[in-house]
Amino acid sequence: MRKPQDWGQPCPNPDCAHYRLINRGNMSAIATYLTQSGKRRIFRCGACEKPFSETRDTVFFDLRTPEEKVIMALKMLLVKVALSDMGFVLGVTEATVLEWLRRAAQKAHEINAHLLRDLPVTQVQLDEMWNFIRRKHAQQAGPDGESSELSADGRQWVGISCAPEFRLILAAFVGPRTFESALQLIQMTAAVVLGVPCFFSDGFSCDLSALIEVYHTLQTFPRTGQPGRPKQPVKEPHPDLVYGQVVKKKHQGRLQALVYRVRCGAKRFEELGLSISTSLLERLNLTLRQALAPLVRKSGSFCKDRTHMRRRVVLFQAFDNCARPHRSLRVPLSDPELRALGLIQPKWRHQTPGMAAGLTEHVWTFRELLTAKFEPVHNQSSSG
Repeated sequence: MRKPQDWGQPCPNPDCAHYRLINRGNMSAIATYLTQSGKRRIFRCGACEKPFSETRDTVFFDLRTPEEKVIMALKMLLVKVALSDMGFVLGVTEATVLEWLRRAAQKAHEINAHLLRDLPVTQVQLDEMWNFIRRKHAQQAGPDGESSELSADGRQWVGISCAPEFRLILAAFVGPRTFESALQLIQMTAAVVLGVPCFFSDGFSCDLSALIEVYHTLQTFPRTGQPGRPKQPVKEPHPDLVYGQVVKKKHQGRLQALVYRVRCGAKRFEELGLSISTSLLERLNLTLRQALAPLVRKSGSFCKDRTHMRRRVVLFQAFDNCARPHRSLRVPLSDPELRALGLIQPKWRHQTPGMAAGLTEHVWTFRELLTAKFEPVHNQSSSG
């Protein structure tokens, strides 16, 4: 009889005491079966005696398509290939590719939720990138051409926050250029960072209000004894909040000057000795436009649904953080590490943003992005 081992597989049975727990010594490999993608194992939980496939809770579960075709399609989504072109090359329908994207985005969301927690970052850069969904002007567009809060079409901006010290994408949100979208992005960012970092962005007027909504203290006023309603508490910026802006002055579409200004926390900004900049995030915007077909300027490959655009951005976030080495993050190898055979000796150790931030120890393969499994966050401290 085979003994249980640590296979890195959680039990998928919600009624089991070991549900979603990994490496508890309760998993046994009991059989194998053949698929178009090769041989796969069947595991059984020793606690509840329920068998399950190793692809359970992965992108490949219950798919008859070979894994290589699914991986190729999802890779093509990240290298500026349109859905219609994928269907022609791979012989699948656009609906099939969108279903694979849905599964991959769900797995990417799990990866982001697991890795991006309590990050000790000192500064965060914010920016929004223009895009449109279905049509360039929403049916409920305002006088300035911007989509309203309830519009899922027309002008939809891709808001991104990143930690420049690690080149790490902290959060991304697709929506209209409104206060609610800015607040959503900053709330997502605040949920993954420690303390109150310094924030830098362009001249978007809603960023400061959204920052104060998330990082604030309440200033209360004593009762005066006079008739009438008492004065309501006022939200004041948090004492540690620093916010700087880079405002671009343009004339007839040409950049004339850059104006740097500190909108909040000038004293702490001077103490930290930082400089206001959004250059790394601007470069990330270019990477996004070169990676996702719907973001290419003057292209016919725009998204027809905002949900699909959000799924693409979430998948790119996990891919860029874990599986895409950045040249600016590479570190030189020491002499004892130069042990490779052949004439070409490696000189650099390539790193992803996740490695630079200490979230992972290696460059993930694309298959790892689609098959990663994690324990619930509240169980991870007890399993260590």
